[in-house]
Amino acid sequence: MNGALPFDRDRLIAMPGLDYLRATMDGRIATPPIWSLMGLDLVQVDPGAVVFRGTPGPEHGNATGTVHGGWYGTLLDAALGCAVMTEVPASANHATLEYKVNITRVARAGQMLEARAHVQHHGRRTGVAVAEVRGVEDGKLYATGSTTCIVLEGG
Repeated sequence: MNGALPFDRDRLIAMPGLDYLRATMDGRIATPPIWSLMGLDLVQVDPGAVVFRGTPGPEHGNATGTVHGGWYGTLLDAALGCAVMTEVPASANHATLEYKVNITRVARAGQMLEARAHVQHHGRRTGVAVAEVRGVEDGKLYATGSTTCIVLEGG
């Protein structure tokens, strides 16, 4: 953890989502373990938008030697959910109600991809976000996604 504070639900609820994610990105609060398991990094946080970068490894492959669809789903769910989280106030939390993934191009292990997500709607009870996944080196579109999240007052 390199001095980062471990996950603490009370701290999460006490902070606005934007501040919590910035603290995570800056290394002051530990990232969720799944991010390291999947090779994901949060690289930019702004109100209503985030950017993740990820590099799938051979362990993220499927039987055909390409990146498993679940890897794209995890990258997109992280980016989409965190985009919504930037709009969640202190004393609230959020959870994914549904998300959709469209894979448009085959990625290979070792290829860095970037997911850019932004909020389309954020209300008192729900948030909706969309994202694109593009190759960092080639700029090509690899996947798109969308989500609807529920905002849970009181966490």
